[in-house]
Amino acid sequence: MSTYERPFLVSGRNTVIHKQKKLDLIVINNETDPVVIVSRTGVRIFTEEVPVNRVEAKERYMDIVDIGSSDVFGETKTLLFVQALNNKEYKIDYTKIGTDLFIRVHQENYI
Repeated sequence: MSTYERPFLVSGRNTVIHKQKKLDLIVINNETDPVVIVSRTGVRIFTEEVPVNRVEAKERYMDIVDIGSSDVFGETKTLLFVQALNNKEYKIDYTKIGTDLFIRVHQENYI
């Protein structure tokens, strides 16, 4: 068991819950999909250089969430829900990359 406290929770089959305000989440689905950042203000496409490892990410107040890794979901997803700290749930639809429907608000208040 790792003593590393992750700044997110995994719920169900395709939901990530952001839980620490001081760290942003860098969500990586697979190598060909755009990288998404989850911050306290919402979800958007990440345009900066992705941190190489967790140490570099920590220095930039970020954490890497690899959706396909065995400690998260174990497979890449075509549809992902993210509950952000701004009290909104976002829907990330990887089949609609490049459109306005790629990242959109799914629920205004999820609590």
